[in-house]
Amino acid sequence: MRVRDLLAPGAPRLRLLAAEEELDRQVSGVMTTDLHDPGRYLHGGELVLTGMLWRTGPADSERFVRTIAAGGAVALAAGEAEVGPVPEDLVDACRRHRMPLLAVPDDIAFGTVTEFIGRQVSADRAADLAALVDRHRLLVSAAGGGGLDAVLDLLGGDLDLDCWVLTPTGAVIAGPADRLSAEDRDQLVRAHLGAQRQRRRPPHRARLLTGSYSLLPASATPDAEAPLADWVLAVAGDVTEWTTKRQQLAENLARLVAAERQRRDEGRRLRRRLADEVLTLLQRDADPAEISRTLYASSAMAARYEIPEPKPHAADGNWLVLSAEGTGLPEGAVRALLEEALGGATDRALVAGAGSGAVVVMPAMDAAVPADTLRELLAPLEAGLGSEGRITLGVSAPAPEAGGLRGALEEARHARRIAGARVGRVCVAGPEELASHVLLLAAVPDEVRRAFRSRLLDKVIAYDIEHQADLVRTLEAFLRSDGSWTRCAAQLHVHVNTLRYRIGRIEELTGRDLSRLEDRVDFYLALELA
Repeated sequence: MRVRDLLAPGAPRLRLLAAEEELDRQVSGVMTTDLHDPGRYLHGGELVLTGMLWRTGPADSERFVRTIAAGGAVALAAGEAEVGPVPEDLVDACRRHRMPLLAVPDDIAFGTVTEFIGRQVSADRAADLAALVDRHRLLVSAAGGGGLDAVLDLLGGDLDLDCWVLTPTGAVIAGPADRLSAEDRDQLVRAHLGAQRQRRRPPHRARLLTGSYSLLPASATPDAEAPLADWVLAVAGDVTEWTTKRQQLAENLARLVAAERQRRDEGRRLRRRLADEVLTLLQRDADPAEISRTLYASSAMAARYEIPEPKPHAADGNWLVLSAEGTGLPEGAVRALLEEALGGATDRALVAGAGSGAVVVMPAMDAAVPADTLRELLAPLEAGLGSEGRITLGVSAPAPEAGGLRGALEEARHARRIAGARVGRVCVAGPEELASHVLLLAAVPDEVRRAFRSRLLDKVIAYDIEHQADLVRTLEAFLRSDGSWTRCAAQLHVHVNTLRYRIGRIEELTGRDLSRLEDRVDFYLALELA
């Protein structure tokens, strides 16, 4: 109820004495007191009923009103039964503090006022509860009839509440995608994954240029294989500033999203069994016809259950193989991550578990994420990997038929080893690198790689540290410029004589001659191992 309801027909006969402009304040309860300092007992939203026995002089009115205003009281009702009419100094104090002041005539009991407010507040709470229950009923009905988009449309249209369901790589599962840019989605999932990694309690909050957002995880099960694979419910606004009822609505929506995620995961069980079967067949070098039958079954299942307009069966076309490995992640995490990441690229990817990693077999005609863009797709996951977590992936060239998948798997594994030799949380290598020197470097044992690099670069690095020089960067630029003095000097913004001096120092420190092709190749490989 509002303060003005105390002056409406049917209410106790109270007189308004001050702060008419504040009558729309919400009243949540009543406090009856004649204490000199009742502030410690106020929680906010109360109408204070007083017999004014605390007043001994005009100065007491200012102190009393200031105290209840600081405590969050929304109005003051002064009884005239004990001390007579409300004094003018109390009226003036209420005006100064914008505190609505009501006079309670001597024939109106405080109990009457308290009972009236209690009935009104109870009725308001019952109405709020009924509305909340009805809202939840509508949400459940929408989830059952039209999926998450129907739920979010309901909230957007009826409550002006914009919500999105995102994958950990920023793809939109549900919600108005046109109202959230790709850059904003990337920042939101990074903020969510970073908060999850730090084990902060949700909702997580993110402030972007476009406004504030609240982020709630939507796990299929409490012990999900990897928090990194959770869906994210992004809600426009700061949930922590909402009313309790509105916060409950957001929490229930997150539970509905988690239920939808669980339903989707249940539907993936058959797909996972087929994926594991394909990997088993490849590992034991099974008959290509048997592999082809399993691939055909997976393609037919996707056409029947998951794709509105079935595509041609891919069992007779080209296939790609991805080999992935996770470090510092729970078993099954990489599989779950790739299922989410590739879900927006193809409905036909078979993701098999392989210990701490995964193997993906997917039709090349559906491959919207070749090796050169897969790294960008998975980049947001870095925010949730932490200091120990790492994902490396290798991608094969297309295999023209099922019989070529065994070779494609080996190719993907070799490419993954190349990716593993790089620096970074998420590293990807494709088939084009298998004909490069990078393949040779990846095959060299770690201790040999370290020794080779150390012999060539340790003295140069030590000189840079001691003299604050720039020899390593100069060497890199010189090799990129194919040994051209003028181009290298221009790139480094130094004089050619300065460049000649630096190269001379490198040759003195290492005993090598950078005019010789063999020595240039050695330096190039050493830098690649950095």
